[in-house]
Amino acid sequence: MIGMVRPDTAVEGAPHRAQWLTTGATVGVGNLPHRNARQAAEFVLASYDVPTMPSLPRRSPAESPIAQALVGVSGVTLGQYGTVAIDVARLDPAAPVCTDLERDHFTGFRTFLSVAAERGHTGPVAWHFAGPISVGVALLRAGAAPDVAFDVSRAAIRSHTRAIAAAVNEALPDSPQLAIIDEPFADDVFGRASPITPDESVDLVSSAMAAVEPVATVGVHCCCDVDVSLLLAAGPNVVSLPVSAAIASLAGYIDRFLAGGGWILWGAVATSGPIGVTANRSWHRLASLWHDLVQRGCSPTRLREQSLLTADCGLGSHGVTVVERVSQSLRDIGRAVRSEATAAKLLLGG
Repeated sequence: MIGMVRPDTAVEGAPHRAQWLTTGATVGVGNLPHRNARQAAEFVLASYDVPTMPSLPRRSPAESPIAQALVGVSGVTLGQYGTVAIDVARLDPAAPVCTDLERDHFTGFRTFLSVAAERGHTGPVAWHFAGPISVGVALLRAGAAPDVAFDVSRAAIRSHTRAIAAAVNEALPDSPQLAIIDEPFADDVFGRASPITPDESVDLVSSAMAAVEPVATVGVHCCCDVDVSLLLAAGPNVVSLPVSAAIASLAGYIDRFLAGGGWILWGAVATSGPIGVTANRSWHRLASLWHDLVQRGCSPTRLREQSLLTADCGLGSHGVTVVERVSQSLRDIGRAVRSEATAAKLLLGG
């Protein structure tokens, strides 16, 4: 049983270095439309090179990212059906956070660990968790003062991510972990009207990643349009980027990130509109972006070799059949990426 985990739980001895990452590996997204937790776990284990522990908001609203992040926070009352009530007067950054992984909020997570352990899974696994910027923004919207909102958020995310990493290590001790911090509301604090400075935003994300860096490869993901240089400044091992023509202007940042050993998790299949039946269109968009980045100075070898693949955002609003099609497209693109990486290496003599 996973149960209650103290916020100061330490995890040691797990394989965690980024060297386990492999070119063109497919990585799941956390948010899925399944209503049956076991079926979701079986799906991700069968469909991705790096299966990602699912959250299932259609099964229960309690599995929404913000509700998960506020479990055990002083001043927050969680209702039976995923409702969240926040008493801002009782929010206390110094209060202990009790991460109870037996709550309904973590059913998808617990079920994945159980199914993976039953199968003797020893390969890498990934998990997403809401980041401190986005949780802080949610507390701001509830009426909390900025200093309280972001200090409470920082404490909650550090407690929860350490607890999750510890539970994964206990259930799957041979599996390297990729921990991805999700920041869907980051655009609320990277504008002129931000309640905190850019440096404070970077520090928040860095703090969340530092909580699990000793035992996991850490990444950051943001679906909204933000300054990617600020995400990179937080120091992730992996950064999730959309396949967009606008990314080409960031060639200098991207090349330095790759040269320092970073990896890019490309949102190779767009999920905001109609999803194609085959991978052809998605692959051509990625290849075209890579061409533009190389033209602007990116190393063609590193660009291809240090690439992972995922959908560009969560898939919870799509049907299960569509999700299956997305995973197949990612596998097809993965084969093309590995072929391109090998060709680039041979062409450049290394």
